[in-house]
Amino acid sequence: MSTVNPPQTDTPNMSTPVQPAAEAATSATGVTEANGSHAHPTDWLYVKVAIALALLTAFEVFTYFESVHGWSDTALIVMLVAMMVLKFFLVVAFFMHLKFDAPIFWRLFVFGVVLAMVIYMLMLTAFRYW
Repeated sequence: MSTVNPPQTDTPNMSTPVQPAAEAATSATGVTEANGSHAHPTDWLYVKVAIALALLTAFEVFTYFESVHGWSDTALIVMLVAMMVLKFFLVVAFFMHLKFDAPIFWRLFVFGVVLAMVIYMLMLTAFRYW
């Protein structure tokens, strides 16, 4: 007597877990990239960026206490603008995922921040704040 095997189907057996088609590989920079898709930052990279943003914000708040330091207004403005631009790029690159998207989006944001900085510096000069 011969045994009849059941026909093979394309549906997965519910008793065995379904494995993902593409395994994600994490690089040393903290970026995860799955096969066939674009890269995404890991959770730890988000935490590191958040810590950097918190430290920059703490230093910005420190600059408001004039009794602690004796820096000139020009030095404060230059430091605050530099920290503002750095924080802008960190937020745009990682939390808005522009570092991992098409370059046109990154260029548009860079153009916007450069234009805003030029207008801001022109206004500081026009009102003789320097």
